[in-house]
Formats: sequence, structure tokens, C-alpha cells
Amino acid sequence: MRVVMFGYQTWGHRTLRALLDSEHDVVMVVTHPKSEHAYEKIWSDSVADLAEAHGVPVAIRNRPDDEELFAQLKEADPDVIVANNWRTWIPPHIFGLPRHGTLNVHDSLLPKYAGFSPLIWALINGESEVGVTAHMMNDELDAGDIVLQQAVAVGPADTATDLFHKTVDLIAPVTVGALARIAAGETGFTPQNRADATFFHKRAEEDIRIDWTWPAETLERLVRAQSAPYPSAFTHHRGKRLEIVSAVVSEARYGGTPGRIFYREGDGVVIVAGPDARTGRNRGLAVTRVRTEDGRELPATAYFTSMGGYLTARP
Repeated sequence: MRVVMFGYQTWGHRTLRALLDSEHDVVMVVTHPKSEHAYEKIWSDSVADLAEAHGVPVAIRNRPDDEELFAQLKEADPDVIVANNWRTWIPPHIFGLPRHGTLNVHDSLLPKYAGFSPLIWALINGESEVGVTAHMMNDELDAGDIVLQQAVAVGPADTATDLFHKTVDLIAPVTVGALARIAAGETGFTPQNRADATFFHKRAEEDIRIDWTWPAETLERLVRAQSAPYPSAFTHHRGKRLEIVSAVVSEARYGGTPGRIFYREGDGVVIVAGPDARTGRNRGLAVTRVRTEDGRELPATAYFTSMGGYLTARP
């Protein structure tokens, strides 16, 4: 089939790589310009560079809604558009242009975690598995019929970086497998149950600020979700920003006020956590490594030289 590919960053790059290695003919690529957004500088393999290296025409757009691009797409005469990590709305006159429509590849197990940053949100929320879904695009966000879906388990120590590597390896088999079904003339794909749909926004500074009233189990997952190269989860100590690089849930239960710097346990320093921490029924977050405002990374036991005082959301 003749394929036009819409995509960006490493997700788009992996998709384009799979298409170039397949039996299909990539006739055009549309990608976004480089961005200075913190999250868009992560996993930033260039779709444009890969396309140009293989002699594929490239159009660079923030939004695909101009007449010039539409004319180029019509001239490319695609059988199908494949999209992965396209960051803005694709209008119906474009996603409906190809003979077989548009296949969107999304890094979640739809209908859950539609929208942005699905792996990070899924890890924070304690999901047991994540994955990749190829679905036909329609007027709603990540809502079309599912053509192919594959899942991988979330391990007890997995970081968002680990999950990225697990799921990015699914892009090629899911994309090529879905195209095989389309090329074979199949149309009876699986409708999504919209009652199960959840939608998530892009990550921002406020989303990595630690709230010590959250349960320690959730905070431990937040720290893993904000693993390098993502910005670390942070709090404040004595008015200065303090990043939490690694942490575990405490073995013992600790009572008091959320955010209290309480006790050394093993290789960590326990911070009281949870909405009902006063009851003493909660485990705390045992912080093991921190990064200071000036960029120094050190063991929490070396940073917290005495117990007492509080970690706070704001300076």
C-alpha cells in the first residue's frame, strides 16, 4: 500500500522505520518542527532526518490544516495514513482522505489513557500492564475501532523509562500487523467501549510537585514515573527545591503530619505520608537519593544529617 506517515519524536521515528522496512511504499512524511518543550526534547529522534535519508518527501507543520499540505497529500495519493505521536488535531478531510482511512498508533491500552503521557500516568496509577494500540482514526480523540493491540506487564521496580523501552519495541509489530489486516481487506475491527475511556493531559511542572498527603505507595510510583531523562519529582526543604531521585515504601508504619522528616530506615530517610497519616496506619516514603537545587546528587542519609522539620510542596 501507499502510505503517508504523520509522526514525531522517537515514537514516530520507530513507526517510520517499521514502515520503511515493510512491504509498503512510504510516499510522504509529515512531522512537527523541533520543540524546546521539556518533554518533547526527550526521546527526540528525528522523523524528518530518517525520511530524508531514504528520499521520502517531508512536510513540517505544527498543524496540518493548510491548503498547501492538503494538495500535497492528494497528490501523494495514499491508500492509508499512519500516525504516531502527532501532537495536534488532524481534521476529517485529511484523516478521511486515504482509501483505507487513517491508522493511529497510540502507546496505551485504549480505551484507557487516551491523550498524552499515557505511560507516566499509568505507572503513577499502579496499572499492571501497558501497551500499544493501533486504531482507525475518527472525529474523537483516540476513539476509533481497534485494529491491533499488544500489552506488556509492568514490573514492581519498572520506571517510566523502562516502560518506554518495553512499549516502543511493540510499535513495529503492532503497526505492520495492523496494516496487514487493512491490506487484506478486513473492516470488522473492534469498537472501543467509550464507558471505559479515560483522557489525560500533557505533563507539566505542577504534575511532578510532591503532595505528601498522597499515600506512600503512590508517591513511590510517582518517583519511578519521573525517572531520568524525565524531570524528577520534587519537594521543598528549608525553602529550597529538592528533587527525589529514588525512594521506596517504608517497612514500618509511621504516624504524624504528612511531610515530616521522621526516621532513618535502611538506606533511606522516611517521610510521613498519606491523607490520614495522623492515624499511624500508613507506611512512609523512604527517600534514598536526592538532588539539590545546585545539581548535587547524594544519598538521602547524607543530605538529611538530622531528623525533624518538614518537606513541603511550596517554598
